[in-house]
Amino acid sequence: MKLEAASGKGWSEVARDVTDDNGRIGQLLSGDALNAGTYRLTFSIEAEDSFYPEITVQFRVRDPKSHYHVPLLLSPYGYTTYRGS
Repeated sequence: MKLEAASGKGWSEVARDVTDDNGRIGQLLSGDALNAGTYRLTFSIEAEDSFYPEITVQFRVRDPKSHYHVPLLLSPYGYTTYRGS
């Protein structure tokens, strides 16, 4: 989802996908679909042993030409995320 701050309309969905068997999405947005702004990824956690049914990660894109890799590492009672390479 992308925050539409200028318009005052809140968040709008820009893409949706499901992870593969390795827990990855190859490319969520393609080409020029990524613009500067604030984005929010929401992960629905299906694992039975997870304490978190849903995890939201909010991040800012300053350079749309850069590669943005946002890993989410999940354990039964915790998670971490970072900007990957």
